[in-house]
Amino acid sequence: MINIFDLSGKVALVTGGARSIGLALGIGLGQAGATVCFNCTSERSLEEGLKAYETAGVKAHGYVCNVTEEAAVQGMVARIRAEVGVIDILVNNAGINKRIPMTEMEVEDFTQVIHVDLIAPFIVSKAVIPGMLEKGHGKIINICSMMSEVGRGTLAAYSSAKGGIKMLTRNICSEFGGANIQCNGIGPGYIATDLTAPLREPQPDGALHPFDQFIRERTPAGRWGDPKDLMGPVIFLASEASDYVNGHVLYVDGGILAYLGK
Repeated sequence: MINIFDLSGKVALVTGGARSIGLALGIGLGQAGATVCFNCTSERSLEEGLKAYETAGVKAHGYVCNVTEEAAVQGMVARIRAEVGVIDILVNNAGINKRIPMTEMEVEDFTQVIHVDLIAPFIVSKAVIPGMLEKGHGKIINICSMMSEVGRGTLAAYSSAKGGIKMLTRNICSEFGGANIQCNGIGPGYIATDLTAPLREPQPDGALHPFDQFIRERTPAGRWGDPKDLMGPVIFLASEASDYVNGHVLYVDGGILAYLGK
């Protein structure tokens, strides 16, 4: 049975795969046998990402590309096809967030989040699907969020984008499921990354940061997630083990969405 999780011979593209969650997803796919490609937005990030993969024992191919620009994405996908092979697995991970109260948020800020978190996955999926149709199979994994299901103050743009990517996931399933393309999502809970580190720093008196305490109490698992917690789910959704799973969002959140709280 373990062979159905083997990704040997597969080419995977992870957007925003140079650091944090995207890096963990890429390392997981690489350790399962896939040839990993990733994009980032600067040469510095590219170098750091390549070193991180090398340290993890994964050979990766990196590309500088803005995934909100369709021509650039088409060019990157063409390069990957020529240099590595046709993409079998796409992980739409690149994303941003702007925590601004809705009535204070400029339209430009809202639009930027929508472009990166929702329009970019559409652009990249559109670019890779023709190759998947040629090969007769494909896996698209969209990184959704708990905010695909619930809202929270200052997250109007992010929640709107993540709700949209949930529906994009279902629509890709609906449109291309008959072509043996499975499109699913992963909805991470609160993950311990560099970006969330300030929210986990102890207070001067040694007490937990109020938000850290809130997450620990609100999550049945009693802890923040680790990026490594997402490796198993992405390998599952990228492998033949999930060939009859389509249009689904797998929430990896320690149970927080199932818990009303004390």
